[in-house]
Amino acid sequence: MAGHSKWANIQHRKGRQDAARSKLFSKLSREITVAAKLGDPDPDKNPRLRLAVKEARAHSVPKDVIERAIRKSQGNDAESYEEIRYEGYGPGGVAIIVEAMTDNRNRTASNIRAIFSKNGGNLGETGSVSFLFDRKGQILYPAAAGSEERVLEAAIEAGAEDVESSPDGHIVWCAFEDLAQVSAALEAVLDEAQSTRIVWKPQTVTQLDAETSARLIRLLEALEDDDDVQSVTANAELDDAAVAAMD
Repeated sequence: MAGHSKWANIQHRKGRQDAARSKLFSKLSREITVAAKLGDPDPDKNPRLRLAVKEARAHSVPKDVIERAIRKSQGNDAESYEEIRYEGYGPGGVAIIVEAMTDNRNRTASNIRAIFSKNGGNLGETGSVSFLFDRKGQILYPAAAGSEERVLEAAIEAGAEDVESSPDGHIVWCAFEDLAQVSAALEAVLDEAQSTRIVWKPQTVTQLDAETSARLIRLLEALEDDDDVQSVTANAELDDAAVAAMD
């Protein structure tokens, strides 16, 4: 069993920042609207929407906001969003994947390219770094969910692939296609998870010193702050002091 990778902390930073709460709600609502528009507006009949609603609830998005996002998908005036993935490199040669939803591809591409350039990174072509990651389902549970043995047993029974446990909690990994099924089975035993989502899991991580870590964090923060960006993932092992300064 391995401890929590610091890249996971990077990926979920905006979920821990009170100052970004409104922006986070907006991004989660957008995912709900898109999921409902692409499929059935009933979460029980739409796996992607079900996961989007579950993730929103995990971040305390109010019920009325969730319902409004679903209703918005059914209106004639519903905005049309395009899902785009950007790939590039940051300080220290760290590989970065940015997922965005946009109603203006040119605007978003220009903004993302500028953010990379201004913060010591380089935007690459599609496919330039994604081969360094695996697409996985990720379910997060707090340490209070149970012992390492209890969570591991529940995960195996649910059909998960692996569990990483540490004093901070548990990360359950599964095939991304199985996320809805595995998360439902785990909830029956461990109750609701802190987070349930499809992510890019690095195959290996790049270890960085304090100075490079600080530069990378500035780049990731700028990317996460863009309104069109839904998620940012980097294959970095940050310096402990730099991680502590993130909060």
